[in-house]
Amino acid sequence: MSKPAYKRILLKLSGEALMGEQAFGIDPQTVARMAGEVKAAKETGLEICLVIGGGNIFRGMAGAAKGMDRAQADYMGMLATIMNALAMQNALEQIGVPTRVQSAIEMDKVCEPVIRRRAERHLEKGRVVIFAAGVGAPYFTTDSGAALRAAEMKCDALLKGTSVDGVYNADPKKDANAVRYNHLSFDRVLRDNLKVMDASAVALCRDNDIPIVVFTIREQGNLAKVLRGDGVSTTVSNQGE
Repeated sequence: MSKPAYKRILLKLSGEALMGEQAFGIDPQTVARMAGEVKAAKETGLEICLVIGGGNIFRGMAGAAKGMDRAQADYMGMLATIMNALAMQNALEQIGVPTRVQSAIEMDKVCEPVIRRRAERHLEKGRVVIFAAGVGAPYFTTDSGAALRAAEMKCDALLKGTSVDGVYNADPKKDANAVRYNHLSFDRVLRDNLKVMDASAVALCRDNDIPIVVFTIREQGNLAKVLRGDGVSTTVSNQGE
């Protein structure tokens, strides 16, 4: 693999990406495959932070829609992200990648609290850092958590691994004529309400000049391709159209 254009990235994965073909939960084989992709990227010299959603276990907004208190449901969703982070840590360390989990909700028996300077030290020592529990407060998504950690850690880019290979002008699963964008500006995403990440996350990346690269994580080896500049993706930046 050729050397990527970035020195430090934050990789945001949806919780659903860990389900594999299951309808719920964590599929160990899928997690192991994704860990292998992270390892391959790290072996180029890249420093990697990870944020993983919790939708495969519990999604706060879904709970709120069914009558739960929104804040309580969001805290439950944060706990789901910690479970996913621990599963990914286990998979990475089984293949020889040293990893630390830092949680915005303190849980010192299983992970560290979020301490920026400690996280920076981990990255300098070649460890992958997984940030869990979002921003540690309700009413914020893990997208916002990913944008916040990318800014805190001075990442060169935020890569969002999804089930589709970029950003489209319509849902490609429903509209066969949907067109994929190669490049977009943050302002265009916000103005047209394109479903890249939630608006607060997009605005935070815009204000800190952190490009968002949207690609599919379901295709094996695609993370490496995107980092080389060969893969199919959409880049959202201040220089976009």
